Amino acid sequence: MKTILIIGAGGFIGGFIARRALELGYDTYVGVRASTSRHYLDDPRLKFLTFDYDDPEQVAKTLLESHPEAGRWDYIIWNLGATKCANFADFNRINYLYVRDFVDKLIELDMIPERFLYMSSLSALGVGDEKDYKPLDSHTIPQPNTRYGVSKIKTETYLETLPSFPWIIFRPTGVYGPHEKDYLMMIKSIDSHWDFSVGYRRQMLTFIYVDDLVEAMFQALSAQSEKVLRHKYIISEDRSYTQKEFREIVKRHLGRSAVIPVKMPLWAVYAASAVAEKVAAMRGKASTLNRDKFIIMRQRNWNCDISDAKRDFGFSPRFSLDRGIEATVKAYLEDKARLRLKKTRDLGLDK
Repeated sequence: MKTILIIGAGGFIGGFIARRALELGYDTYVGVRASTSRHYLDDPRLKFLTFDYDDPEQVAKTLLESHPEAGRWDYIIWNLGATKCANFADFNRINYLYVRDFVDKLIELDMIPERFLYMSSLSALGVGDEKDYKPLDSHTIPQPNTRYGVSKIKTETYLETLPSFPWIIFRPTGVYGPHEKDYLMMIKSIDSHWDFSVGYRRQMLTFIYVDDLVEAMFQALSAQSEKVLRHKYIISEDRSYTQKEFREIVKRHLGRSAVIPVKMPLWAVYAASAVAEKVAAMRGKASTLNRDKFIIMRQRNWNCDISDAKRDFGFSPRFSLDRGIEATVKAYLEDKARLRLKKTRDLGLDK
């Protein structure tokens, strides 16, 4: 039985990784923080490791106390990361320093796995070709233009400096699926008959359904070819969509006949982002709408070339946006009905 450690298992994607690892027969360990919700980690077969990533010595102690019988894990997936922060310096701390310190401890303790898969982001590449809309690919020179993207490319660069460390880097495009929060906001908006988009120039969007992303992880980890080692892969559905196409798909699965599209000028979105960021910072919270996110929203070209992943480990997305949105909307409507029923019961209206 292969062993796997999933770092950042408590988040949206992490729960899907853990579930799939168990389905595939892995002896599955999940790395969480003391404050991490275990709502989607309720399978009794999971083995928990609680880390304080701000304390490298505690990380080392936990690794030594909880490792498998063989002394190390066969595979490690690093899925921990911050996509929004109240303080932009936290991007560097969470997305770079945590990984660096953890990997340093693996090397120091002689616990290097067979393969270490790091979840980066398409934002590590920055802005693509917005004239001819040429797809981002493995030859695209990274030019990250957000603090989030800089923190991701910084970690990628650090891994590249380790001469014999068996890293694999994934750069997924926008990941969606049941219980994901950012795209859920867009679905809720369309459910309320409004569809907000940013800017007036054509924008090509790409997506990857969470199950397809997770399947790609295990394909890369178990691939027979050594080509996957020390290689970076863009992970996406192999086509792009306009905002209108996205809206029509969501609208159809919600059963909404009328949705009003609203295109917001970039200057207005930037102003709203700056204000939302300042208000959230004063409250000590991270805002979904912020200046870093604005830079990502104004980007026009998210086209992707996934030929490397197809060639090296047979990646082939099973979920079109239509099929993925159908599953996502179904989960959303079920949660919505459940909350409505709970509210009715709490008010005593079901008697």
